[in-house]
Amino acid sequence: MEEISIEVVDSLCDGELRQISELLLEVVNDGASIGFLPPFNENAARAYFETEIDTSTVLIVAKIKNVIVGSIQLHLATKPNASHRSEIAKLMTHPSIRRKGIGRLLMNKAEKIAMEKNRTLIILDTREGDPSNFLYTSLNYIEVGRIPKYAKSANGQLDATVYYYKNLI
Repeated sequence: MEEISIEVVDSLCDGELRQISELLLEVVNDGASIGFLPPFNENAARAYFETEIDTSTVLIVAKIKNVIVGSIQLHLATKPNASHRSEIAKLMTHPSIRRKGIGRLLMNKAEKIAMEKNRTLIILDTREGDPSNFLYTSLNYIEVGRIPKYAKSANGQLDATVYYYKNLI
């Protein structure tokens, strides 16, 4: 496995926007439950990322040989009573290189940034039965519950989601 670099991205140049859009397109069309349904196209993926990075969202990418192969978003709660909270969103790893530790590296970086920004609680959710559940529990996230029929899959089935949290202090 080539060396993996984990980087925070404040803005996307054209090449990075193309790469991360292709990654989103690949994982959605591969069946990932991250808010979109196949068939998904590159224009929709680009439109999403063109508007996603703002002061309350930290975009972190994983690169191999300067090519984006994974990403994660850390959403920083903005309400006064939530200034201690953050949420993990859209953890993605290219299907061809999953189970190589990239998701774990991205999660670790997101947690580190959360602590640097004085966020002591992280929440997240994922589709019941997805391999990501094993990652989150291995990182000591605590399951708080499940909501049945929460998200629609490509086949039209309504799947449950599992909610997790982790205290960073």
